[in-house]
Amino acid sequence: MKFLQKAWYKALAALLVLYTLVYGLLIELPADVGILDETIRNLFYHVPMWFGMMLILLAAWVNSIMYLSKPNPKRDAYATELTNVGLLMGFCGLFTGMFWAYNTWGTAWTNDPKLNGVAAGMAIYGGYWMIQKSVNDDAKRARLGAVYNVFVFPIFLALIVVMPKLAQSSIHPGSGDTVNFKTYNSSQNMEMVFYPAVVGWTLLFVWIAELRTRYRLIKLHKDNEKAHF
Repeated sequence: MKFLQKAWYKALAALLVLYTLVYGLLIELPADVGILDETIRNLFYHVPMWFGMMLILLAAWVNSIMYLSKPNPKRDAYATELTNVGLLMGFCGLFTGMFWAYNTWGTAWTNDPKLNGVAAGMAIYGGYWMIQKSVNDDAKRARLGAVYNVFVFPIFLALIVVMPKLAQSSIHPGSGDTVNFKTYNSSQNMEMVFYPAVVGWTLLFVWIAELRTRYRLIKLHKDNEKAHF
């Protein structure tokens, strides 16, 4: 019973990702998707990656706040690994987006508020990674990382969500004066893949974060045991 309680979301993640990979390639597309053509199927991979990234980074942000409120190595481990995996998910979204851009616009990157906000946001999060790698004292590293995480997450959201929507012009769908998902989803059958894809990809990366956190806590426990001898 305990195994089922812990494993249910992993099984769900595997099933939903498999469903997305297969049905996402087979589903009939709306009649009018403009220049996107078959590349609109990337909607089931690129966009869910960013949705999942924001949810995972939100969870990391909450754990950082909890650590600052009451320092606990477990909270630090969760905050660190959730951030690491959230950024990994962000890079997956970034590269699938560049692939989509190249096939739609003829270039993998262009001077656009959405893309520039993403680049700036990911660069800012690079500071968190530098703290993790450059500070040797565990308590000091955890405290600095938590403080940095608390401040950087709202800035990151502003760069990739708020500012692009306020932009006067953008070629990225959903930003500025461009069209959005509902415009292309005229037949509404794409929702049958898109929403399961968001859940599936998110759960998959949560699974990865859990494995990394468990490994980190085991390593910390062993290091503490060695320090007592």
